[in-house]
Amino acid sequence: MTVAWDERDAGVLRLPSGRLVRGRGLRRPLPADSPVPTYGVYLLGKPPPEVPWQARWLRWPDFRLPADRAEAHTVLTEAWHRSLTERVELACGGGRGRTGTALACLAVLDGVPPGEAVSYVRAHYDRHAVETPWQRRYVLRFGAPADESGAEGWSGTEGRSGPPRPEA
Repeated sequence: MTVAWDERDAGVLRLPSGRLVRGRGLRRPLPADSPVPTYGVYLLGKPPPEVPWQARWLRWPDFRLPADRAEAHTVLTEAWHRSLTERVELACGGGRGRTGTALACLAVLDGVPPGEAVSYVRAHYDRHAVETPWQRRYVLRFGAPADESGAEGWSGTEGRSGPPRPEA
């Protein structure tokens, strides 16, 4: 079993189940006194730099939502599962908006009600996490049943141009 994150380290979020996940901004260097991740999820609009650990790129432009909601759900669910036995890191450029949104989604997977997940992440990770209204809505709908496209609770237009479709 991998040595877990130290919950006192910067960016480490303890989920209610006790799982530890690190959020980070890629514009800042890796903490020198902290172990490296064993698995990383990089939330960027373009491919991330190479890293010496297992990693996934989730295409997610700055101040937006994931390009593929179904893939995002799959990737974040895998990260949540892996966080039980591995050092999982979620990171975007600044470590607040996209990273905070992804951490809030992990909190939902961990049992935090969707309506409380943003507050949970702001209280335990960064008070500025989840920066936009559509990122907050994404977290609220993250645990909703999948529609016919497989995207949980999403019509596919939120966070893009145009209004959301009315719900059926």
